Amino acid sequence: MNNHRSFFAIACRATAISLLMATTAVVARAQQTASAASAAQAPLLLASESAPTDLALTSSSSSSLLTAESDAASESSFKLLDSMQPPPRRGYGRPHYGGSNTNADGSNKYTGLAGVGFAAPVGNTHKYETPSYDFQVGFGRNFSKSAALIFQFDYDHFGLQGKTLQNQEYLFNYPYYEGSNCTSDLAASGYCVAGLDGNNHVWSFTLNPTFTLPTEGSLGAYAVVGFGYYHKVTNFTLPTTECADYYCDYSYSVNETCGPSCHYTSNSVGVNGGFGLTYKISKFSNERFYVEARYVYLPNSQRYGITANSSTTALNAYTGNNLYPQNSNRTTYIPVKFGLRF
Repeated sequence: MNNHRSFFAIACRATAISLLMATTAVVARAQQTASAASAAQAPLLLASESAPTDLALTSSSSSSLLTAESDAASESSFKLLDSMQPPPRRGYGRPHYGGSNTNADGSNKYTGLAGVGFAAPVGNTHKYETPSYDFQVGFGRNFSKSAALIFQFDYDHFGLQGKTLQNQEYLFNYPYYEGSNCTSDLAASGYCVAGLDGNNHVWSFTLNPTFTLPTEGSLGAYAVVGFGYYHKVTNFTLPTTECADYYCDYSYSVNETCGPSCHYTSNSVGVNGGFGLTYKISKFSNERFYVEARYVYLPNSQRYGITANSSTTALNAYTGNNLYPQNSNRTTYIPVKFGLRF
C-alpha cells in the first residue's frame, strides 16, 4: 500500500515538472516572436540621420524639386502640342523676346511694302497730262518702332491731254501740209500724221525716311519724305495694222511708237513727301494695310530746239529735234497708293 502511494507521488511530481517546462518554453517562444516583429517594423536609421532635421533646407529642396518637375512637365506639354500639329507645324514653345531680327524695343529690324493706286498730275503738269495708274515696292530697315529707312521703286503712269496730242500732230504735219491737209491715204503712206495718241510715265528709285506717329489700337499713322533718281518717258503712238496669222488673213489694229520723233526721255533728281494711314490686321502680326498720298517734285527745265530737215515725211522732218519740250519740264504730281506693309 505504501509502495503504491510513493509511486503516485513520484508520477505527480514528474507531471508537474513537465507542465512547468512546457509552459516556460511556450512563453520564451512568444517573447522571441514579438521581439522579431518589433524589429521588422522599426525603421533603420543611419548615423547621419540621427541629427536634427533642417526644416528650411528641406522646404527649399522640395520647392526646387517641384519647380524642376513643373518646368519639365511644361516642356513636355509644348513638345506634345508641336507633335500633334499637322504640317506645317507652328511651335508652341516659350516666347523669345530678342534675336538678330528684333530691335531692343521689340520691333522687327526689317520691313517691306507693296502697293498700287493712281497718280494725278498737278500744277503746270496737269495742262498736258492726265491721271492714270501706278504701283510701288520697297524694302528697308526699322531702327525702332518709330523710325525706318526704306529703299523704294515707284512706277507712275499718265495719259496725255487731247490738246497735247492735237498740238503734237500739228507739229509733225506742219512742214509740208501745214497741219490741215493730211488725208487718210497720205497718213497711211507716212507723209503725214493722223490719229496720234500717247502716254507718259515716270519710274524712280528713292530713299525714304519714314516716321511712325504714336497712336493706340489698330489704326496708325506715319509721315514720309524721300529723295532719289527719276526717269521720265513720253511716247507718241499711231495706230498700225498687225497680222494675226502667217498669211495675214486676219489683222488687228494696235498703237505703236511712231519713230525717233515720237520718243522722249529726261532724267532728274527729285523729292517727295506725304502722310499715310495704316490698319493692323491682327495684334499678333506685323502686317498692316496702308493708304498714303505724297507730293512729288522734279525740278527739270525745258529743252528746245526745233529745226526741220529735207525729209519728205512728217515723222522724219524733225529727226534729232525736241518736238515735245514738256517732257523735260518741271514736273509735279500726287501719287495715291493702297497696299500692304509688313
